[in-house]
Amino acid sequence: MPWLARRMISPLTRIAAPVPVRLAAARLAGAPDQAAVALCGLVASASLMAAMGMMVASFRGSVDDWLGAILPADVYLRVADAETAGLDPALQSALAALPGVKSMEARRSVTLRLAADRPPVILLAVPAPAEGTPDLPWRGAPRRAAEGATPAWISEPLSRLYRLSPGDTLDLPLAGRTVKVQVAGVWRDYGRQFGAVALRRSDYLRITGDAGANEAGLFLQPGADQGEVLGRIRKALPPDLAAQTEVAPSAEIRRAALRIFDRSFAVTYALEAVAVLVGVAGVAATVSAQTLARRREFGMLRHVGAGRGQILAMLALEGAFLGAVGAVAGLALGAAMGQVLIQVVNPQSFNWTMETRWPWGLLGGLALALALTLASSLTALLAGRSALSADAVRAVREDW
Repeated sequence: MPWLARRMISPLTRIAAPVPVRLAAARLAGAPDQAAVALCGLVASASLMAAMGMMVASFRGSVDDWLGAILPADVYLRVADAETAGLDPALQSALAALPGVKSMEARRSVTLRLAADRPPVILLAVPAPAEGTPDLPWRGAPRRAAEGATPAWISEPLSRLYRLSPGDTLDLPLAGRTVKVQVAGVWRDYGRQFGAVALRRSDYLRITGDAGANEAGLFLQPGADQGEVLGRIRKALPPDLAAQTEVAPSAEIRRAALRIFDRSFAVTYALEAVAVLVGVAGVAATVSAQTLARRREFGMLRHVGAGRGQILAMLALEGAFLGAVGAVAGLALGAAMGQVLIQVVNPQSFNWTMETRWPWGLLGGLALALALTLASSLTALLAGRSALSADAVRAVREDW
């Protein structure tokens, strides 16, 4: 901190500037160790807020992109009981033929246990072009499986938990037997922390003979009324199945997921605010103590011709300079800490990765820098008014 304070403030001592600016810059550049004491609180609060803000913004942005990738259809329905097929082939055809529906993609999801000592994973039988790959949010480009092998695409948590990479083989317990598949790609998944594996629905049907589905996405025709189509879907479902089937537009699912995300991180935002308040309180106490201890210095400045207003301006500028140095150092440290949270802590804790999002953090950093600079400046100014309330001659006489 002393080095950074000297490097940032020293140039101000060499330019033609008003007296308060030169006085403030000369003192901070000449005594950077004292500035470092006041900077500790600023750097701690700024770095914590920047790091957490970057991590939360990156996580939210990645989840938002992921939701857009996995919810391409206009309307989705899901049977609550994942172990029940629910949607038989006849019902699938009836739903796809409803007025206003352009096309439908049916999916089957089942629970599998790959290891006795680990939580179960989810198998997804998803639509895909013949001999092609399904449309998933890929982490890296998928590759073709070996000739004659059944391709499977695993989620990032499954890849990390079971140490699997494209080209490796995986045993799946399906239809009462073990089926060997080859990993052909890894995709991002923020909804299943213990992992998921995707198969082409045609491969799943060939292996198990199960033509049922418990999830479906419906693409609507241009100009179709979404509310009317939702009503037709609910009427087409048998009464016993309709009671356990969720039907909702993809936009509503996306909003609900992001609303839950924001609610989950509300405590994080509160902790960030507390950290800033603690940092500002620490700066206030340090700057006030240092300012009150400088009454003799102020008295001497008054004797050599400095006016009361100039000294107060000097103190305000010292606080502003301290705030600027603390904000810069805190934001730089916070950016480094944010990368550690995003690239190291998050994958180790949750087994998924995310993309770093900078714009929100930069805007928040600018606001934080302004707030900390203003707080430091006002604190120094208020303490200086108290210190200057004593007579200048009396202050100097204490040194005799």
